[in-house]
Amino acid sequence: MTSEAPAFAPEQGVVDVVGLSKRFGAVRAVEDLSFTVTPGRVTGFLGPNGAGKTTTLRLLLGLATPDAGTATIGGRRYSDRPSPARHVGAALEASSVHPGRTARDHLRVYAPQVGVADARCDEVLALVGLTDAANRRTGGFSLGMRQRLALATTLLGDPQVLLLDEPANGLDPEGIAWLRNFLRYLAAQGRTVLVSSHVLSEVEQTVDDVVIIARGRLVHESSLAELEAMARPAVRISSPDAAGLAALVTEQGWDHSTRFDSPLTAVVYDQHCPRVGQAAFARSLPLHELAPAGTSLESLFLQLTADPAGSNPPAALPSQLPGMAR
Repeated sequence: MTSEAPAFAPEQGVVDVVGLSKRFGAVRAVEDLSFTVTPGRVTGFLGPNGAGKTTTLRLLLGLATPDAGTATIGGRRYSDRPSPARHVGAALEASSVHPGRTARDHLRVYAPQVGVADARCDEVLALVGLTDAANRRTGGFSLGMRQRLALATTLLGDPQVLLLDEPANGLDPEGIAWLRNFLRYLAAQGRTVLVSSHVLSEVEQTVDDVVIIARGRLVHESSLAELEAMARPAVRISSPDAAGLAALVTEQGWDHSTRFDSPLTAVVYDQHCPRVGQAAFARSLPLHELAPAGTSLESLFLQLTADPAGSNPPAALPSQLPGMAR
């Protein structure tokens, strides 16, 4: 990779999954799954462990055959490309390295398969911050270092599309911050970056778009900003003055967006603490509690992916949420 941004054809970076289904015996790994990933953006492919994320990535890479549907990159199946590693870089297993090889030698094994010179190995090691570890045997690498080496391997062919399975796993906070900036740098060059994770908070500051699946099915697809808009704010307020609390809600026009848990306690939706506190102060209403009670982004993610047959299902989502798959 040079300092100049590579010239990519945007249409060649579009990842399309349409009606994808895959079973392994009695296990339904993916069912009627459809979504689109576009270039120039970092997309989070999210869902709990066992949701079908890795199976979907394997189907995209031709490592498994779908029972139904299609999975294409730039309008073509991965296996139909004459030099697929020059167009798509994938990291599905960070620990698949020979412990006796050095980091540089690990890359030199793959370089001829990808069709690049040995000099490219040192370039990608520098990109992922492993230059000082180039001659170290990978058996002594931490999980975070193996993640960086896996990322370096995906970049050997300078691909337009990157498919990364749990790349933040094992990274310390400094490593996660580095990964976040690096993935955004790659997307800014016009690359398509699809990053899987089972923890939304892990990639929340990294991704532009989200594709959320559960039990092999799509449950939500949108920009991160649209998902954040679904996290409905609310304020929990308690007062020893029941009549005054009821009057406050009525005077402010909050009647239709307030839930009374008791005469002395209410949850006011679509409001924030400063606004509610100011209104209570203005009418001299004594407060025993004033605290956020809304749906956090992480809670929303857990609610979207909850198993309805689970023994402890989460609380119901706020009504009429936009952008939910039906």
